[in-house]
Amino acid sequence: MSGEGSPTELDVDGTGVRVTIVAGTWHQAISDGLLAGALAATERLGATATVVRVPGSFELPVVAKAALEAGADAVVALGVIIRGGTPHFEYVSDAATSGLLRVTLDTGKPVGFGVLTLDDEQQGLDRAGLPGSKEDKGAEAAHAAIATAVRLRALAG
Repeated sequence: MSGEGSPTELDVDGTGVRVTIVAGTWHQAISDGLLAGALAATERLGATATVVRVPGSFELPVVAKAALEAGADAVVALGVIIRGGTPHFEYVSDAATSGLLRVTLDTGKPVGFGVLTLDDEQQGLDRAGLPGSKEDKGAEAAHAAIATAVRLRALAG
């Protein structure tokens, strides 16, 4: 795992930023940890959050798009995809990643990418922001989405 080279958090005032956190429900301990980290970061930055749970990572793009079209300023997409013995991992990982990129470009609004693509459950536990975790990818994704929303507002004048 490499947290090495991670950016320093930008100083962001997210007051007034409306965030929808869309979180899959597969691998509950990991997904709940990601969600807790995203909620904590959203609160710390002064933004407001709405949470929408979806079955899995494949469903993230369509719900993210709907949330942005309904008025959210940013979405934080959280999911957990663990490699198995079939090509399913590659299909779902690509669909979630490509779909979320498309949502960002189509809407012009940020999507914080908190989809973990893992070889095993331990890698997820190490990144979920749980006690003993080395990283908090949910918080990182929320910070990225909110910081980008703030920058986009500044660019719009």
